Formats: sequence, structure tokens, C-alpha cells
Amino acid sequence: MEPLAILGLYAVALVISSMAGGSLPQRITMTHTRTQLAMSLVSGLMLGIAFFHLLPHAVLTLGGERGINDTMIWTVVGLVTMLLLLRLLHFHQPDYPAVLGGDCEHEHEESIAAMPAGQEPPPIRWKGVLVGLTFHTFVDGVALGAALLATPHGHSEELIGFGVFLAILFHKPLDAMSITALMKAGGASARAQGTANLLFALVCPLGALLFYGYAMGMDSSAGELIAAALAFSAGAFVCIALSDLVPEVQFHSHDRVKLTVVFILGIAVSYLMANATPEHSHGLVMSLSQR
Repeated sequence: MEPLAILGLYAVALVISSMAGGSLPQRITMTHTRTQLAMSLVSGLMLGIAFFHLLPHAVLTLGGERGINDTMIWTVVGLVTMLLLLRLLHFHQPDYPAVLGGDCEHEHEESIAAMPAGQEPPPIRWKGVLVGLTFHTFVDGVALGAALLATPHGHSEELIGFGVFLAILFHKPLDAMSITALMKAGGASARAQGTANLLFALVCPLGALLFYGYAMGMDSSAGELIAAALAFSAGAFVCIALSDLVPEVQFHSHDRVKLTVVFILGIAVSYLMANATPEHSHGLVMSLSQR
């Protein structure tokens, strides 16, 4: 199947997945534990995709010692860029117990009761979350487009594109759910929530299509652009994955065993996908050793 056709199928699936996640606050109450289990699984998957898929292909695309150095530079740029956006917009806070409801809402109530007398709880701001997650999902789209372009067509190594797609597919519903849940708690109308959910769902496919089309129209420098996009996306994936995990490690020790198991499961799945064929593993090792 042609890469553009694969990208079209991925785009449809991502829109459906994101729309479904964004509609959940209108239909059911997600429990805190289930939400954190899903986030831990996706975090492990995203870390594995970054280290087992994106970074090796970025290094191979650039080649040589300079390629390794440039890959690391772009990875750090991606990580720092996402970290700065997280600090500026506070858009990826995985702990929304009062908004999502569920089995840890009492913890939020206790934190409110412990506040100094006369101090009001901070208002729910969803606009910064929407802006930040929109940029994040656009980066996801760039990662998907770059992964498809970096894949040797006609080989079973197309799993690199599938691995990135799978990480995004599982992550988008959680992001969309965060947006619409915060909008609902902030008093936004159901129509506004639906509109934001639809527009957010379209951003990732748009990012993938724009990058794919732009890179296909370039000359021989397209390889460097693709490698830079892969490395930048790897850094962004690592930052997002750890921003999901660190608060849970620090504040939710009562579920540490379950959260750790599903986190490791996510890493294992990404590793198996990266090494699904002997040709992929051997080719990677030989290419690195010959440079």
C-alpha cells in the first residue's frame, strides 16, 4: 500500500479516536485509577517509540558521527521546547480528579479543605490547555509523517509508521478528554465542547499531511529534514511521557504496582514492534557498525 494511502487510513482512525475520547465526559465518568492506568500504558509506549523507533531511524538517516550528534541536538531541542510549553501553558497535567470525577475525588476535596481560610481554589482554565495540546498534537502529526517517509517502502519495516501511529492513537483520546472535561467544568457549552473536540481531532492528521507534502516536494535535503523531525519528535515524546508519569510516582503510591506493570508493558510492546522482523534489527546494527 502506498504511504499516502496508509497516512489517509491513519488520519481517519486518529480523528475517530480523538473524537471518541473527547465525548467521554458527556457520556460517562472516568475513574481516576483507570485514567492513570491508561496514561501509564501510553507513557511506556511513547518512551519505547522514542528510543526504539524514532531515534535509531533519525541516526540512520543522517549517518556518521555527525548524524549521531545532530540527532541528539534535535532530541534535546524537542524535549526542551515541550518542557517550556508545559511550564508556560500548563497544558499536560494528568491529575484532574475534580474534573473527571471518580475514585480519587476525595483527595481533591481534602486539598481544598487544607487551603488557608478565605483562599479560593484556582479557577479552571481550559484555553491554555487547548492551545498547548493543539501544538503537542501537531508535533505528533509531524512525527507520524516523518515516520512514514523514513520507512523503506515495500518492506515489513513499515512497523515504524505503525508504532508511532499506535502511540498517538492511544494518547489522543486522553488529551481530547482532558480538554472537553475542563471545558465542561469551566462552564463551556456542549456546542463549544463539540466544536473544540472536532477541531482538535483534525490537527494531528493535518500536521502529518502538511509535513508529508512539504518533505515530498523537497530535493536531496529532505532526508535531513525528516531525520530532524524524527529526533525532535522523540524528545517531545519523552517529555510528554515523563510529564504523565512523574506526578503519579510522587503522589499516587497506592497504585504504584499496577501503574508500573502497565508502564513496562507499554515499553515491551514498542520494543516488540521495533524488533518484529530480523531484517530490521540486523540492518540497524550493521548500518551503525559500518559508519
